[in-house]
Amino acid sequence: MSHAAYVFDAYGTLFDVHAAVRRHAEAMGPDGQAFSELWRAKQLEYSWVRSLMGAYVDFWQLTEQSLDYAFARFPSADPKLKKQLLDAYWALDCYPEVPAVLKGLKERGARIAILSNGSPAMLASAVKNAALDIIIDDVFSVDAVKAFKTAPAVYDLVTTQYRLYPHAVSFQSSNRFDIAGATKFGFRTVWINRADVPDEYQDYGPSLILPSLESLQFGI
Repeated sequence: MSHAAYVFDAYGTLFDVHAAVRRHAEAMGPDGQAFSELWRAKQLEYSWVRSLMGAYVDFWQLTEQSLDYAFARFPSADPKLKKQLLDAYWALDCYPEVPAVLKGLKERGARIAILSNGSPAMLASAVKNAALDIIIDDVFSVDAVKAFKTAPAVYDLVTTQYRLYPHAVSFQSSNRFDIAGATKFGFRTVWINRADVPDEYQDYGPSLILPSLESLQFGI
């Protein structure tokens, strides 16, 4: 085993952030996909702005606020769906390969953890819904430091708790900005480029780029 801990971002990496809208695709109408993409984009934008302002609120509040904005931008979407979409966000689908990958890494002796912008309650719900609670050792939420990714204090949650040097941690995320922050911190980083989008942040490149988490089960 080349790394003592394998740490995963949650949303977009383990859990499909677009699953909530997809479950209500018929009711959402033709703008459903664009609606979901805007909801996610604003959710992240609000986290960055809040961090820069020093005005932290937990990720659930940002999820609600960004959903309200998406409804305002897409009049075709019925605001009465708000509760259903928020309820669905507590039980997002995990990607198909996730359980086997995490189990395989754990069986090889690595610690398995989540490091996420999500609030503790959101993450506990998602992990339990996906039956990952029997595999994952620890769940680290930015709520502990009251700052969002890519603040260095977020990544330091892992190294402090595990008493590891950063290079002993393999960090996996589908979010390229997150990979940049983790790379600067000193983690070995694996960008899960599910959407096959162009690379960016060239001065903080990942150690490895994969289309999914599947190859990780072989301990790479």
